[in-house]
Amino acid sequence: MTMAFLAKVIASETISECYKAICDNEGVTINPFVLENLERTTATRSFTLNLAGNRKQKGFPRLTDNDALALSKCLLNYPTLTGLDMGYHNISDEGAAYLAKLLEAQDMMLRSLDLTFNNIETNGAEVLASSLQGNSSLLSLRLSGNKIGRNGGLKLAGMLRVNMTLQELELGECDLEMHSMIDLSTALKNNTTLRSVDMSRALLFSLLEEWAVHFSKMLPVNSTLVELHLGKMGLTDTGMERLSEGLKLNHRLRYLDLRCNLVSRDGALHLSKVLKENCPLEVIDLSSNRIEDPGAEYLSEAICCEGSVLRELSVCRNNIGTRGLLSLAQALNDSSTLTHIYIWGNHLEEPVCQAFRELLSIGRLTPEQTDVRPYEVDGHVFLAELFHRLRKHLFFIDDNDQDAGSDPPQQQQSNTQ
Repeated sequence: MTMAFLAKVIASETISECYKAICDNEGVTINPFVLENLERTTATRSFTLNLAGNRKQKGFPRLTDNDALALSKCLLNYPTLTGLDMGYHNISDEGAAYLAKLLEAQDMMLRSLDLTFNNIETNGAEVLASSLQGNSSLLSLRLSGNKIGRNGGLKLAGMLRVNMTLQELELGECDLEMHSMIDLSTALKNNTTLRSVDMSRALLFSLLEEWAVHFSKMLPVNSTLVELHLGKMGLTDTGMERLSEGLKLNHRLRYLDLRCNLVSRDGALHLSKVLKENCPLEVIDLSSNRIEDPGAEYLSEAICCEGSVLRELSVCRNNIGTRGLLSLAQALNDSSTLTHIYIWGNHLEEPVCQAFRELLSIGRLTPEQTDVRPYEVDGHVFLAELFHRLRKHLFFIDDNDQDAGSDPPQQQQSNTQ
C-alpha cells in the first residue's frame, strides 16, 4: 500500500468511499450489494455489517474472494467493527485467508464472524484456526455448510486447546469425520469458554458410535457448555444410552439438539431418566426421530417429575399416536415449567385435537408456544399447522455485553417462518 494511497484512504469521509478507493487500487470490481450496505453504515462507533447472501436482493452478485480481499482491507481501517455476516456466498479458502487478517489485527473489536455456507475447505479452516490462536476478541465463529472435512476439524480442535475467548462455534454440515469429532470432544474437556457448539451431520460410517462415548466422557468434565447440537448424526438408542451417562453428570447444559436421528422408545427412556435426576436441560429437540407412543409416555412422566426444569420440547414427526400425544398434553397441563411444545407431523386424531384446543382455550398454551391451531368443521375438531418452530439457539452473542449468554428477548423464543 503506497503512501499516496494510504493518505487517500485516511482522507475518506465514509466507509463506502474507503471501500471504493481500495477497489480502485486493487483492481477489484465494486460489488453493488457491498456498496449499498456500506453507504448505510456509520463507522464512527461500534457497528455490525450484515452481508448475508440469503437476505440480499435479487440481481446482486454473490461475494467472491476478490470481494473478501477489498472488504477486509477496508475494514482493517475501522476497528470498531463488532460483527460481520458474510454467509451464503462464494468465498473459498483464498477469501478466508483475507478475512483471517481481521482476526489477526490487534486493534480490531470483531466479536462475531459468520461464514456459513460458503466454499471454504480444509486450508481455509486451517488459516482461520491459526488466526484465532492469538485472538482475544472473537466470541462467535459460524462455519456451518463449509466442507472443511476431517483435517479442518482437527485444526479447529487444536485451536480450542489454545483459544480461551471463543464462546460459540458452528460446524454443522462441515463433513467432519470420526477423528475430528473425537478430537473436538477431547478439546472440550479442557476448554473453559465455549458455550455453544454445533457439530450436526458429521460423516460417521461406524456403527459403534464411538463419538457418543467420547462426548459422554466430555460432558461430566466440561463446566461451561450451555448448548449442544448433534442433529443428523445417526444416533441410535445405544448411542443415546452412552450419551445419557454423561448427561446425568453434567450440571450446565441447557439446550440439547438431537433432531433427525434414529432415537426410538428406548432412547427416549434413557433421556427421561436424565430429566428425572435434577438435570438442567431446559430445551430438547427430538424432532424427526421415532419415539412413538411409549417414548412420548416416558418423556411425559419425566416432565412431571419434581427434578425436571424442561421448558421447551419438540417431538415433531415421531410417529406418535393418540395415547402418546394425550400423555404429553396432560404433562403440559401438570408441569410447572414446560411452556412450549411442538407436535406437528404425528397422528393428530380428534381426541388429541380436542385436548390441544382445550390447552389453548384456557391459556395453558398460546399460539406462539406451539405449532398447531385448532379449527372445527361439521362439529369435528382438527389441528392446522402453524409455522412456529423450536428456537434454534438458546445462547446468543450480545455486542453490548461481555458476559453474553443469557436468554434472548421473550418474543424470540419461537421462530415464525
